[in-house]
Amino acid sequence: MKASRRNFIQSLGVGVTGLGMAQQAAATTFEPPKSTKPNGDDQILFVGDNIAVSNTEFGKVRGFVLRGITTFLGIPYGADTSGKNRFMPPQKPAPWSDVKPAVWWGNTAPQIMEKRYSNVYASFVDHWNYDDVSEDCLKINVWTPALDTQKRPVMVWLHGGGFVNGNGIEQDGYHGENIARLGNVVFCSLNHRLGSLGYSHLKAAGGHPASGNVGNLDMVAALEWVKNNIANFGGDPTNVTIMGQSGGGSKVTTLMNMPSAKGLFHKAVVLSGGSLAGVNKEYAEKLGLKIMEEAGLKPGEIAKLQQIPWREYIDIADRAVAKMADEAKRLNIQRGGYSPVADGEYLNDGTFFSDANHFSADIPLMICSTFNEQSPSRTDATLESVTLADVKEKIKTRFGDKSGEIVDAYAKTFPKARPIELWTMILSNRKNAVAIADAKTTQKKAPVFLAWFGWQPPLFDNRMRAFHCSDICFWLYNTDLMLTHTGGGKRPRALSEKMSKSLIGFMKTGNPNGGGLPTWKTYSTQNGETMILDDVPALANDPDREARKALA
Repeated sequence: MKASRRNFIQSLGVGVTGLGMAQQAAATTFEPPKSTKPNGDDQILFVGDNIAVSNTEFGKVRGFVLRGITTFLGIPYGADTSGKNRFMPPQKPAPWSDVKPAVWWGNTAPQIMEKRYSNVYASFVDHWNYDDVSEDCLKINVWTPALDTQKRPVMVWLHGGGFVNGNGIEQDGYHGENIARLGNVVFCSLNHRLGSLGYSHLKAAGGHPASGNVGNLDMVAALEWVKNNIANFGGDPTNVTIMGQSGGGSKVTTLMNMPSAKGLFHKAVVLSGGSLAGVNKEYAEKLGLKIMEEAGLKPGEIAKLQQIPWREYIDIADRAVAKMADEAKRLNIQRGGYSPVADGEYLNDGTFFSDANHFSADIPLMICSTFNEQSPSRTDATLESVTLADVKEKIKTRFGDKSGEIVDAYAKTFPKARPIELWTMILSNRKNAVAIADAKTTQKKAPVFLAWFGWQPPLFDNRMRAFHCSDICFWLYNTDLMLTHTGGGKRPRALSEKMSKSLIGFMKTGNPNGGGLPTWKTYSTQNGETMILDDVPALANDPDREARKALA
């Protein structure tokens, strides 16, 4: 196997450290429970009237058992959010008396679905899964090794797609079966309100004060459901980890800064995302008033706004964003639109993690980003042959006059990297991930672990690189399920086993050591300890620090 396949960062000319250091924590054994292992050619799917039945606070649900893992799909954790419930905090679902079937995914939250599959290569690579879309979307999925009283660690997965798109099972790599079996843990995923239906701040227009954060309050409601019900599914409500990628990573950091989420989770994982502040309240309030204007309504006529068909409402809200573009520039809003609002009541209005006495200070945090979140040549092979001069010109639209300095800094730090590789690393720089790690460490109460995923898939003539979303299936032990991200086989599986076992250790103890990766030191601003995740994982001290300085 070539060196570039063994460890991409080594091939770029960066040294690694820490391979011979002692473990920080005792190793943990992660053998799957024997009862869940397939046995020859025996039956592997079980479903029936008296199979996989569990109780919830709202009524009983019936799932199925597949390869030894008991699975429940689409359990209601909240009521329909249409009509009078639109723009309102989530309501509890109505109790039911019969056993409710929980064998299929819940509806996807309202979002624009037209031309969702128009890019056939993107659809192939990410293998998007979308089903019915409706405002009755507050549903949660559960995978568990057994319906018993063992009190296993619980993972709650928060999907990507910004705060606008996606669902809890949009990629096959989101499935929880394999990690539930590998680590003897309970895995949950959920749908919640998105976009303008989840984050239109209508307080100034006569709406509910929470309207700008109801999508996040849905997640809080799901976590409350976990607290109240997960023991019936073999889980431990006192050991819950929240984890999200891309927009899901920002969902994690915002939940860590919502007063109502206090005590509902105990560890957190941010992948290729995260934020350090909510949306400016002044901008959000003005946008809410603009929505009313665009809908032809007066402030206070929220009931009429609640009756507009959801697809029509999204168009109205999007037009309002467009008309607020100048105001967004005046307020220095980098990305206008709909996401959690820093209202000071439902979401902290300061910089996240700035208070050492905040409940988030006690929550261990794991952060990971990928080498090549954005890869320009993924769909354009001609860009593989760009020159350094080409790269300097092409990044000017983003970095302006600093473009030359930035390219030179990255070229010096990664001397063996080709220009196309430097281009994608600059576009995918770790500035945000490091900023979150630095902010969290100032609280000084719980550890931060930082990783950088560099594994390169042998697909599309090796042009995909370590792309956005590619690490998810490695963490969740799904590399053989997400073949369009990995190609499958023993090579990705070997890294996935180390990563997923380290994640399982983090879920159990707040420390990822003992899962098969090299000793993973806690992050410090001084040293920038970073676990490089590749065929040969290694710990490096802030390998791109000098390059990042040029981004400042």
